[in-house]
Amino acid sequence: MKASKPTITIAYCPKCGWLLRAAYMAQELLSTFTDELGGVLLAPAEVGGAYTISIDGVVVFDRKEQGRFPEIKELKQLVRDVVSPDKSLGHSDKQN
Repeated sequence: MKASKPTITIAYCPKCGWLLRAAYMAQELLSTFTDELGGVLLAPAEVGGAYTISIDGVVVFDRKEQGRFPEIKELKQLVRDVVSPDKSLGHSDKQN
């Protein structure tokens, strides 16, 4: 039996109004990793100011640690490196 596909969880602070940002990032990830992901879960965080992105429970980006939000290009690279290391991201792979 094939292993289940990974699930990304985006935990966001609802009081900060970050649902739309989380939904946008979820859409981008689902569009880019159509065949590689089992889904993206949007989860209201219990902690104020939280914005974390994890893959199967392993945090790959934490806004509080980084002091910023991830750029979508950066997020796609972080996810790709875990779920499909050989996948080309096209223009998102090119360096600035």
